[in-house]
Amino acid sequence: MENKQRILNLLGLARRASKIVTGEDMVLKQIRSQKVFLVFVANDAGPNTRKKFTDKCHSYNVTFSDVFTQAELSVAIGQKRSIVAVCDTGFSKKMRQLLSN
Repeated sequence: MENKQRILNLLGLARRASKIVTGEDMVLKQIRSQKVFLVFVANDAGPNTRKKFTDKCHSYNVTFSDVFTQAELSVAIGQKRSIVAVCDTGFSKKMRQLLSN
C-alpha cells in the first residue's frame, strides 16, 4: 500500500514538472511517437479503453499498469483523468521499481 501512495506522489511531482500526458488521444499519440515510458490506465475505466491501451503498450513495448482507480489518479494529478502517461525516464524508472516491489 505504501508503494502505491509513493507512486501517486511521484505522479503529482511529474505533473508539476510537466512530465506527464493525460487523455486518450494525447497518450495514444505519445505512445506512437515513442515518447512515453509508463502508462497508467484506471482499473475502473471501460473495458474497451483498457484493452486498447494494453494492446498499444504491448506492441510499442511500453510498461502498462492498472493498479489505480480513476479517483486515485485524478487526485494525484489534480485533474479528472483515467489515463496518465509518464514521459520522463527518471520518473518512470522509479515508478516501475515501486510497482515491482
